[in-house]
Amino acid sequence: MSRREEFFAPTANATPHPRVLSRKKGELMTTIDLLTSTEVTIAPVPQSFLDRVRSEGIDDLGQPVKRLVAAGGEPCRDVLRRAGRGEELILASFTPFSKPGPYKEYGPVFVLAHAGGEPVRRDALPPAGSPTDYLREQFVIRAYSAEEEIIDAVMVSAPALEETVDRFFQSAGTAFLHVRFPTYGCFAMRIDRAHCVA
Repeated sequence: MSRREEFFAPTANATPHPRVLSRKKGELMTTIDLLTSTEVTIAPVPQSFLDRVRSEGIDDLGQPVKRLVAAGGEPCRDVLRRAGRGEELILASFTPFSKPGPYKEYGPVFVLAHAGGEPVRRDALPPAGSPTDYLREQFVIRAYSAEEEIIDAVMVSAPALEETVDRFFQSAGTAFLHVRFPTYGCFAMRIDRAHCVA
């Protein structure tokens, strides 16, 4: 399997649903509060990247990774949640792109230092809006073409997440979306139309 195929491969046994997971006070993360009209899939971090940073300690730029103990709250890209205090993490440079070009970026991501088989929901957008959610109050959503070039981008607040995803995917020119954290611009996740995952 090529790196491109691996990056876009859907999670095994995942059934796509047009759902956004949202957490209210006193309720569990599994509560379904909001719906999108577009069925989505959240792309996993390539397993080859996770294996390399964990076993070889080398990131996508060929640099040594940084190993650290979580203070709590770091966004863990591989499991789409915030780290708990004391968890062992790896900070490494990563690119979510597969094609060369002016828009290809590398940036830091946190991942768990050890694979634990933790289940990750990839058929719905993750919770957003609270300090403990993977996505907090604001974030950037970028729309990309199949050539991996930016065609639109917007800073949004958490309540506008699903509406913005729907709006971007209404354009036939949009192949996929990236979500980035607003302050440092770090990569948070890639969103695909569920039926278009290649």
